[in-house]
Amino acid sequence: MDLFSGTYIFAVLLACVVFQSGAQEKNYTVREEIPENVLIGDLLKDLNLSLIRDKSLTTPMQFKLVYKTGDVPLIRIEEGTGEIFTTGARIDREKLCAGIIMDALCFYEVEVAVLPDEIFRLIKIRFLIEDINDNAPLFPATVINISIPENTAINSRFALPAADDPDVGINGVQNYHLIKGQNIFGIDVIETPEGVKMPQLIVQKELDREEKDTYVMKVKVEDGGFPQRSSTAILQVSIADMNDNHPVFTENEIEVIIPENAPVGSSVTQLHATDADIGENAKIHFYFSSLVSNIAKRLFHLNSSTGLITIKEPLDREEYPSHKLLVLASDGGLMPARAMVQVNLTDVNDNIPSIDIRYIINPINGTVVLSENAPLNTKIALITVTDKDADHNGRVTCFTDHDVPFRLRPVFSNQFLLETAAYLDFESTKEYAIKLLAADAGKPPLNQSSMLVVKIKDENDNAPVFTQPFISVSVPENNSPGSQLTKISATDADTGRNAEISYLLGIDAPPEFNLDHRTGILTAMKKLDRENQEKYYFTVVAKDNGIPPLTTNVTVLVTVLDQNDNSPIFTHNEYNFYVPENLPKHGTVGLITVTDPDYGENSAVTLSIVNVNDEFNIDPQTGVIRPNISFDRERQESYTFYVKAEDGGRVSRSSTAKVTINVVDVNDNKPIFLVPSSNYSFELVLPSTNPGTVVFTVVAIDNDTGMNAELQYSIVGGNTRGLFIINQTSGNIAIKEKCVIADLGLHKLVVKAKDLGQPDSLFNVIMVNLFVNESVTNATLIYELLRKNIEAPVTPNIETVDTSSPSPDYVKIMVAIVAGTITVILVIFITAIIRCRQSLHRKAGQKNKQNSEWVTPNPENRQMIMMKKKKKKHAPKNLLLNLVAREDSKANDADNDRHSVTLDLPSDLEEQTMGKYNWSTTPTTFKPDSPDLARHYKSASPQPAFQIQPETPLNSKHHIIQGLPQDNTFVACDSISKCSSSSSDPYSVSECSYSMTTFKAPVSVHTRQPTREAVRSDTPMKETTVKIWVHPQPQKPIPNDP
Repeated sequence: MDLFSGTYIFAVLLACVVFQSGAQEKNYTVREEIPENVLIGDLLKDLNLSLIRDKSLTTPMQFKLVYKTGDVPLIRIEEGTGEIFTTGARIDREKLCAGIIMDALCFYEVEVAVLPDEIFRLIKIRFLIEDINDNAPLFPATVINISIPENTAINSRFALPAADDPDVGINGVQNYHLIKGQNIFGIDVIETPEGVKMPQLIVQKELDREEKDTYVMKVKVEDGGFPQRSSTAILQVSIADMNDNHPVFTENEIEVIIPENAPVGSSVTQLHATDADIGENAKIHFYFSSLVSNIAKRLFHLNSSTGLITIKEPLDREEYPSHKLLVLASDGGLMPARAMVQVNLTDVNDNIPSIDIRYIINPINGTVVLSENAPLNTKIALITVTDKDADHNGRVTCFTDHDVPFRLRPVFSNQFLLETAAYLDFESTKEYAIKLLAADAGKPPLNQSSMLVVKIKDENDNAPVFTQPFISVSVPENNSPGSQLTKISATDADTGRNAEISYLLGIDAPPEFNLDHRTGILTAMKKLDRENQEKYYFTVVAKDNGIPPLTTNVTVLVTVLDQNDNSPIFTHNEYNFYVPENLPKHGTVGLITVTDPDYGENSAVTLSIVNVNDEFNIDPQTGVIRPNISFDRERQESYTFYVKAEDGGRVSRSSTAKVTINVVDVNDNKPIFLVPSSNYSFELVLPSTNPGTVVFTVVAIDNDTGMNAELQYSIVGGNTRGLFIINQTSGNIAIKEKCVIADLGLHKLVVKAKDLGQPDSLFNVIMVNLFVNESVTNATLIYELLRKNIEAPVTPNIETVDTSSPSPDYVKIMVAIVAGTITVILVIFITAIIRCRQSLHRKAGQKNKQNSEWVTPNPENRQMIMMKKKKKKHAPKNLLLNLVAREDSKANDADNDRHSVTLDLPSDLEEQTMGKYNWSTTPTTFKPDSPDLARHYKSASPQPAFQIQPETPLNSKHHIIQGLPQDNTFVACDSISKCSSSSSDPYSVSECSYSMTTFKAPVSVHTRQPTREAVRSDTPMKETTVKIWVHPQPQKPIPNDP
């Protein structure tokens, strides 16, 4: 027999809601009245749990039916297989779903828990109870009496009481049949909007009460089930006198809403009906139709005379939420009026929630026993809360009344799983009385409580606990082996063997320590050295004797205290520092680094110089060495001393280190000329000397070292005809070309010796006098000429043309130059004639030689010095001054348009020699207002060689020429360095400031004034050569530019 086939095949959803707890739903269809042990379904297959079954489980899979204690389940489930079978309890749909709306579905619900916890599922099984035709339809009474007026028209209809069948669908009432109708009456069936099939008696022939006033027949009712069931009732029709107007209700359908707690006797509604008849035929009688349920008739009262419906007994919406009252109004006629009163009850929060506890863990004497090692989320029971009220009044929440390690996890809308929410601890709490509270959302809310007791089973779950979370011990270094450090102790909350503790060193413990297993005494087995290791971190384990044993670790820190057992240590045994010789006083020479392996005051090192050294000092803390002196490598190249380092221990320790300071050369020495030794020596050069022959060798030295002492030679002045060249490395001066008559005479070459120092080179110059002649007949005269003419300027090798626009006096100057040149040529010519006619007298010849033998190298500037025997002194002769200067890079700088530059070359001519000449009567090429140079030359000071200080750095673009002191020293320096003389001569210069000059017009040249003034310019200059001519103007001096 197919248990799942039937008239209707109903399909339902397989799952409604799936929660985190693994809740599922499964639907089955079951016919009512199934016998015992009939297989309904297989959960293992239907829910696809066969795959889970293959997993490695702690316990076998188990299916447990969850139901309320005292209930008789309609089904049973095999715990091992999940197969569902019927029980001996009768499955009666009409009993299970009594009172539900006709044709509504009837369900029976149970819950099944799938265990163990690792695969836990909560399955709600809904059984759709399928109806069978097990009830026959029945009329309300076995005898039905009906009265029909005699004047009833043919085909008139009269309602008969409907039969009732508890079955639904096709198994309910389907047909009515009239038995023995005698062809006077027939029967028809109509279906009301509510789906009720109502029988109606049809008058098929005219009635005559006088002929026959009563008709007796049978009415048969049948359902549509298989096998078909039926029943009959006696229908007795009485023919009444004519009453041709029947009552009419003012409202045929009335809906009334009243609260379910309306008091007994209160009015529900007032029905109103009218009848057009008069007298007895107009008297209306109200009564409930036979279709009104007995429950409704029990709850409501209808006043037959007034039509007022009142409450006869207390109402309960939860039992019957609505009532349909079919009221008939009859005037005694055959066709009563019909009115349907729909009474809907509104909910009142009059039902407290109910709590249903279904245990998953079987209780012992009503108490659940749970191990304290139970894992989280261990399922204890299924809690179902319900409330018969509706809407908010029936919405129930469930919770516990205080903080417990349990929680309620919702699985369905009204069901909760009670499970563990935290780890349990027997030592903390041995028993929990969990009070479950269920409260609805009504106003005021109603609640219900239930108590569930859970006892905790003790387990060995407490590990030992150390009295200190961190153990720190201090011990001085150099301790005695075996000395006791501390005692470590721990406690255990358990009892008996579970509380017995043993102490062990962790695997990270160093071999220097030992721990007693029973007492926990920690000892140091070796001598400790803080400098080797200051701190020891290791683990100590406390283990109880439980099964299995529990352990706890604690970290132990052993700190080794310092003792002053180490001397300070220098990073080097000997320190060598290299400092430039221009390092200023109190500058930084270097840093001495010293360490001490000890700690604290024992490692606080103080530095000092052994045998107090005034030349240097050292910072006691930082070790920085600073000089108290100025270095001079040429004076001393290195310094050596010892530094002492002493720590701050109670018994201090010290050590020393050797320090050597090496002075590194700085380019601070100018070249010094050895040959020639002064500016007043000369060398004879024969006119027949072949070109390329070395005629003189300049020798200079530099007290610096390295590149600072490598020299280069050059001719920077006096070689106007380019007759001589110099080798820049060897200093050899050679004749460049064959001498001619015009080359005879004294050539004054300014030779420059420059070192290759970096970043700034230094230089010096000297005058090399080359006398080109066949012989030296009178050397004394030449020396006197050198003394007298040393102030005369030498001509530079290169002319520089002024690129600026010509000044207004340019034409005049050019005319003067041409005139002067012609004059010089004439003088030379006349002088040559006079010399040819000189007297052979020796004295007179010597005087003539002194007056006429010297000739300037430049043929354009030659002038015969005419010596006349007059009482007046000769004025200074024609002077040609050539200077090397820097031209301002800014051509439009008005401040540099016109400056005076003085180049003094003082002479040491003796007064006796100067007295031999009459300076006042000698023709002069100086302007009338020129100073008296004779007084300037009356100096008997020694005549050193030219000296030149370092050249200007390239980036400063400055070239400075300073006026010479009277010791005939040629001095120059850059704008940054200080020009100071290390000697004590009175002509040394302490500080220099210079000017850069660009000449755009002839300027006057005058002797150096004693104030030694210098002009400074802040504008960078580029090197150029300016030629300045000064011509004699006996009658009219050349005016200076404004």
